[in-house]
Amino acid sequence: MRIFSCENHINHALDMFVAEEKTFPLLEELKDEEKLSTICSYCESHALYIVAKEN
Repeated sequence: MRIFSCENHINHALDMFVAEEKTFPLLEELKDEEKLSTICSYCESHALYIVAKEN
C-alpha cells in the first residue's frame, strides 16, 4: 500500500495506512522533481509525502 499525501491530509493518510495494514508505515518526503507531478490521494493538491510499507 502506498499513499501520496499533501500537508493537509498527512494525518488521515497515516491513520488509513495503520487501519488497513495493521503496522506502522514509513513516511518519506517526496523529492522536488516528484512533487511537481504527484497528486495527493485525497484531493487535487500536489503531494509532499509518501506513506508506504518498509521494504
